[in-house]
Amino acid sequence: MTKARARNDSEGTQPGYPKLTRRLPGATAFIAALVAGSLLGACSSTKPPAKASSTVTGPEGVVIPNGPFLASADTTVNGSTVDGIQCQTSEQVVFHIHAHLSVYVNGSPVRIPYGIGITQPRGVQQTPDGPFVSSGGCFYCLHTHAADGIIHIESPSQRTYTLGNFFDIWNEPLSADQVATAKGNVFAYVDGKKYTGSPNSIIIGNYTQVQLDVGKDVPFVPVSFGSQL
Repeated sequence: MTKARARNDSEGTQPGYPKLTRRLPGATAFIAALVAGSLLGACSSTKPPAKASSTVTGPEGVVIPNGPFLASADTTVNGSTVDGIQCQTSEQVVFHIHAHLSVYVNGSPVRIPYGIGITQPRGVQQTPDGPFVSSGGCFYCLHTHAADGIIHIESPSQRTYTLGNFFDIWNEPLSADQVATAKGNVFAYVDGKKYTGSPNSIIIGNYTQVQLDVGKDVPFVPVSFGSQL
């Protein structure tokens, strides 16, 4: 109502003459209070902005947690044979499956780095959905292309691989009280079920979902594999 009245007053002003307005001291405070109340009402009726998503979907169509990297991929063994697994000059796809690894440290998710099991020099494509390692000096049968936790198992023959093999290639520790750089009691889940054995012995098969919680037990969080996997 205040703005409408101001427009009507200006319409009545003669051209060429400035409009002079005189208000009593108390009127100024009263009008200011009305304007402040109107703004407050407008703000309170507006929906709060949506919270930013804590995750993004990566180049493989799998969610990437918004957290720090658990460790660097550069600790990967530099080409020597590990657990009988050789580093090949190209990817071997006679036996080609995918598993997923999630890690939580004190209740918060961390990222598994891209490039584990792929030696330098790595060719990293900067895709619209995040980095993707497309080439390297050599490839171990267990490796990661993106920071989404997907473990690519690409082998010249079908055999059983374990999470311990993956961490040995990564050259990072894995035990009942440590996962790479994170230390504390380790709680393990495999496909939603509590796993009480050594985490090194966890078999990673096709679409196996492994979750390791360090320091705090977090209920299992399932992951959707991308359609291209």
